[in-house]
Amino acid sequence: MIKEFADLKDKVAFVTGGSGVIGGSMAESLCRAEMKVILTYRTGDAAIEKTEALNKMGMQAMAIKVDVMDEKSVEKAMNIAIEKWGKIDVLVNAAGGHVPGTVIPPDKSVFEASLEGIKKVMDLNLFGTVIPTLVIGKKMAEQGFGSIINISSMASSHSITRVLGYSMAKAGIDIFTKWMAMEVATKYGDGIRVNAIAPGFFISKQNKEVLIDEDGNYTERAIKIIGKTPMARFGDPKELNGLVHYLASDASKFVTGTVIPVDGGFSSYSGV
Repeated sequence: MIKEFADLKDKVAFVTGGSGVIGGSMAESLCRAEMKVILTYRTGDAAIEKTEALNKMGMQAMAIKVDVMDEKSVEKAMNIAIEKWGKIDVLVNAAGGHVPGTVIPPDKSVFEASLEGIKKVMDLNLFGTVIPTLVIGKKMAEQGFGSIINISSMASSHSITRVLGYSMAKAGIDIFTKWMAMEVATKYGDGIRVNAIAPGFFISKQNKEVLIDEDGNYTERAIKIIGKTPMARFGDPKELNGLVHYLASDASKFVTGTVIPVDGGFSSYSGV
């Protein structure tokens, strides 16, 4: 019975940020569960290379270049996906992350922060989730089914130094997740769900420079993070995938409006 509810075979997933460490891992994991997966990317060849590798292994994947902050770009990609596979069952909003130059340096204060930088990181992380949700969510409303999975962060509920714009954006994702869950359930029925995953600390392309020094050792910031994490380590991106599978499947049919931590105990620990 559990296996039946958790079956993802032949469902279609649209994963933004497919060229990233976390988004790419999620996309590959869904492919391995026999889903048909669209990996979106904005720059570089990582998503294309991953798609080619997955297809060579007999999986079904497609890479599409998308600007998640542009409604027309998202709509165009969605239409390509639907033309090929007929529907979108799952949207994973994995595009986002830290933007180079927008993290407040340790020797500076918030009053020296770049307003332009704050807006830039908020656009990517908040509106880069809002826009795909509204575009693809509308299609899900027409279909009568779908699961939307947003990516929040521990920075949404904890004041973490130096990342003001990122924290504000992720806090916005939390309330957006809850609001959309309420809106679609009350107006379009129980077939559409909206949830978020709140990762703790994972080393990615965007944050590597502030966690790992030039010699490959943990920075002072990284050591502080691990000291506040009961499991005493950083997460592996693959450790997010089980929850993605759960939220994508019928095993979570009565789950909506949640923000679920995957953080090694970070959110539960006072530090004492």
